[in-house]
Amino acid sequence: MDPDFLLPPPGAAGMGACTMHNHATPAANANARLLRAGMTDSERRLWSRLRREQLGVKFRRQHPLGNFIADFACLAPKLVVELDGSQHADQAVYDARREAFFRSLGFTVLRFATDAPFSNLDGVLVVILEALTAAKALPPSQPSPEGGRSKTTRSPP
Repeated sequence: MDPDFLLPPPGAAGMGACTMHNHATPAANANARLLRAGMTDSERRLWSRLRREQLGVKFRRQHPLGNFIADFACLAPKLVVELDGSQHADQAVYDARREAFFRSLGFTVLRFATDAPFSNLDGVLVVILEALTAAKALPPSQPSPEGGRSKTTRSPP
């Protein structure tokens, strides 16, 4: 029997393909490594305040998700922070597709101008903290059907 007959076709599961849409592709992983090595001054400034759980959660920089890379991503709660430079004006369609993908995975996406970490770092951090707080907030708990009482101590109506 031909050994190739037993293998799935190229690109299928088990052959290095990405079968879950939120897993990073090999190309995205390689690109993310390059982007981490070449961070902009603005990204470095914001990263200096996001790293080491300074906001109470872990952020990842240049984090690949599927075919896309988030500038900064917090996986729990799901938050993506993007710094948009002048090149983003020319790639609005790509950015919209990328943001839609992040949102389809349940991420909230925040976008800031690339100079925001220099012109208003505290304001950027406040907005990020507000988004983290909102994402962590659980809806008010509903009272139990028993009203907090056990069945044996329930008074008749």
